Amino acid sequence: MASRTVTRSADTERDTGKPVTAAYLERAAVFYLERYASSSENLRRVLLRKARRRSGAQPDEDTAKLIDETVDKAIRSGLVDDAAYAGARLGTLLRRGASVSRAKAALAAKGIAGGTIEAALGEAEPDDFAQARRYAERRRLGPFRRLADPARRDRDLAALVRAGFSYRAATAALAPRTDEETEPSG
Repeated sequence: MASRTVTRSADTERDTGKPVTAAYLERAAVFYLERYASSSENLRRVLLRKARRRSGAQPDEDTAKLIDETVDKAIRSGLVDDAAYAGARLGTLLRRGASVSRAKAALAAKGIAGGTIEAALGEAEPDDFAQARRYAERRRLGPFRRLADPARRDRDLAALVRAGFSYRAATAALAPRTDEETEPSG
């Protein structure tokens, strides 16, 4: 008869019921920030999740204060900078061809304030038509298909609009390529 093995999360058994201290939170924050760039609000969420997992219960007011102090200390030391994070993340999203509305939503989901997002957008000066064209190229929509298929135009247009591009930008992205765009430059 085959033996059944029960797998348990190492975090659940090892960490449940342990106290959440300032030293633990600082170590957790530094470890996380060594691996990932983060906004202050995202770091706060990560630390809250770690505290909840470690203590086995919803963190109390004292733990919430410790988390806030740890995040403030990370900001003061320069480990966390929301403006720099927003600029870098926005650049990545725009290079991938994300629409401005999709990029705003992604930054807001990471806890970046609206003013910081707008400031980063002002510095990046994204062109919606170029972004839509880049997205269509990456997804091989419209003129970027291997075999041109005019019957799929409506589906391609819908995909661009679902990605957050305006109808005008989507139709411009799906316009046939000119000779200048098809020739390799350089």
